[in-house]
Amino acid sequence: MRGGKAILVPTFTPEVVAELIKKKRPSAIVGVPTLFEALSRNPLFQKTDLSCLKSAYCGADTLPRVVKDRFEEIVKRQGGNVKLLEGYGLTEAVTGIMATPIDGYREGSVGIPFPDMKAKIVKPDTTEEVPCGEEGEICIAGPAVMMGYLDQEVETAKTLKVHEDGCTWLHTGDIGTRDEDGYFYFKLRKKRMIKSSGMNVYPAQVEDKFYQHPEVANVCVIGVPDEAQGQRVKAFVVLKDKTKAGPDIEKELIAHCRKDLIKWSCPREIEFRDELPLTLVGKVAYKVLEDEEIARRKRAGL
Repeated sequence: MRGGKAILVPTFTPEVVAELIKKKRPSAIVGVPTLFEALSRNPLFQKTDLSCLKSAYCGADTLPRVVKDRFEEIVKRQGGNVKLLEGYGLTEAVTGIMATPIDGYREGSVGIPFPDMKAKIVKPDTTEEVPCGEEGEICIAGPAVMMGYLDQEVETAKTLKVHEDGCTWLHTGDIGTRDEDGYFYFKLRKKRMIKSSGMNVYPAQVEDKFYQHPEVANVCVIGVPDEAQGQRVKAFVVLKDKTKAGPDIEKELIAHCRKDLIKWSCPREIEFRDELPLTLVGKVAYKVLEDEEIARRKRAGL
């Protein structure tokens, strides 16, 4: 609309994006957390003049603080001065729905809704809005919301609901909060919630703790069935030095988590991988890991 130029990257690799940033010198960069993590570790990106960058936005998944800090540190060292801000959107609403104002950063916030879009937090499985600060499901309404899922009337009815105000609201399946100033905070996909010994465990919180350990390059946390706890926490970890994988580093990482997390949130088991499966947009495909774990347990007769 403003005559800006978009640089499209059909298939992401840190090498390709780093080269494009060096050659094309974009003023803005938008991506998922794994993109910024991979870029920060790329030698070419670390040596590129980044004074061209005026803004950087992350979406599609929770942004670990350590990834944000590392990216901002490299950009500043290379001549830029931007904060890595968060936004929020989903396929059922076509595009980005909200974002953090460039001059309005708030810790952990995905920002405020764009013009013409409305958002609120409701009690899960209801249309009842909850007070500011209380956790619930994120609902959105406005012209970006889909008409429905193609040929899936039941799923559409579960997702699009008319509320008391007469508007059709999209129930996102995402858990979050809103503060008194209208800033929203994404917590996790409702389906990713782990129930361990009756306690809610947030995978993103556990993953963030892993990222604080200097040996961890990538991580994904899932819940696996457990007779005593209902579910127990399992972590899939990619180490920076893959030769260190083994019982010693596993004990060290579990102890690292236990320093600050309640025991129900701490992993009981760590599986080391050379890499983690990714979706087409570069997010860690936690569902693939869950399906692999279910298949493994079936083969073992568990």
